[in-house]
Amino acid sequence: MIRTWFTLVVATLVTVSTALAGGASSRDPEIEKALAEISVPRIKARIEKLASFGTRHTLSDTTSDVRGIGAARRWIKLEFDQIAAKSDGRLTVEYDSYVQEPTRRVGKATEIVNVIATIKGKRTESADRIILLGGHYDSIPTIRGDETDATIDAPGANDDASGTAVIMELAEVCSTRDWDATLVFAAFAGEEQGLLGSTHFAEAARAAGKNIEAMITNDIVGNTEGGDGRRENRTLRVFSEGMPALDSPLAARLKMVGGESDGPSRQFARYIQETADLYVPSFHVRMIFRNDRYLRGGDHTPFSQRGYRAVRLTEPAENYTRQHQNVRTEAGVDYGDVVAKVDFEYVANVARVNGAVAASLALAPAPPTDATIETRKLEYDTTLAWTSPKDLDLAGFEVVWRDTTAARWEHALDVGNVNKVTLPGLSKDDLYFGIRSIDDKGHRSLVVFPLPAVRQPPR
Repeated sequence: MIRTWFTLVVATLVTVSTALAGGASSRDPEIEKALAEISVPRIKARIEKLASFGTRHTLSDTTSDVRGIGAARRWIKLEFDQIAAKSDGRLTVEYDSYVQEPTRRVGKATEIVNVIATIKGKRTESADRIILLGGHYDSIPTIRGDETDATIDAPGANDDASGTAVIMELAEVCSTRDWDATLVFAAFAGEEQGLLGSTHFAEAARAAGKNIEAMITNDIVGNTEGGDGRRENRTLRVFSEGMPALDSPLAARLKMVGGESDGPSRQFARYIQETADLYVPSFHVRMIFRNDRYLRGGDHTPFSQRGYRAVRLTEPAENYTRQHQNVRTEAGVDYGDVVAKVDFEYVANVARVNGAVAASLALAPAPPTDATIETRKLEYDTTLAWTSPKDLDLAGFEVVWRDTTAARWEHALDVGNVNKVTLPGLSKDDLYFGIRSIDDKGHRSLVVFPLPAVRQPPR
């Protein structure tokens, strides 16, 4: 039974290692089995097939069966349909479309079609929680004059057949298993013309009150040879915003307490890094504390703009001769986003990171809500309170904390199934705190950042 106003006082606080402070302390064997099924040959075959359509430009041919974006999206749906046929009814597939009116990058009214595959959560109390994995399947030629030409070859093997292959592979692996929460795999269209398909999907989700607990876009996740000569095949970047939109009430409250690096998307980035450390230890996820690279954008942004936790995964060693370039050789340099330059084992590791994160969240309880930190008086201790989620397998909660200059959660304490805790000797003035839920199998939720219960003027 939950003791709502129980105060936990401990003489000695138990500290765990930094590596374990942000995620489960041991691997789930079922998640390990799923990750072991990720197939490099399947990923390679799907990237090759997507590139074979010549171009997947948003304005390209929609009637041909062998070239253009129409053929590509029908093939993606067919692949999803074939996965669904083997899923014992778990996976469902649909088109999500609308007509985009002309813009600077879209010269005529054009149908934008996302391809969506969904595995509905099995637990009644968790099925409304959505874990969304995305990649965009459209491509574009050079950005220097020909970006509106839908007839030029634009194979888009890395940008973003690689990300699309990741979500297709995970749909296949996950569709043979049951999950507490709902998993959605989205192949977005119109990314290169201004994040069109993802914006439509995010707007519809927000209007319908959908509970997208976390969203990842996989965009440019297949190249390991940088244009500057670097080779990095064991690192993956995760980009995340620190705070939501500056005009939001949450951003104002975070800024008031110095929580500029503790918004929902930043907490998700920490979860990704720490989960990857646990399940894919030879593959390092590097957190980048900004929403995206300079002069670039991704499908996570429409979701974060609407208040959802959303991040971008991208390779660290980008090669700009292979992005948004017409296929050609010039001055002895090969240009173009072609299959021959994709590292398929690297893409598989990206899929393993996605799979570990999605599975961990889909099996974990929901995060606590209404998390607060007591600030009504001057004191040497820290008191936190929260509301429990409705998960029937909830076992309790864990408090995490870190130094104000630390990027990751450094310490953790299991406080049991309570709704309020006092931490003696830990000053809220010197540390940042978070709270997460734990189920009876040790699965941990995302961390939530507590905010002052009542704003008090300084004295």
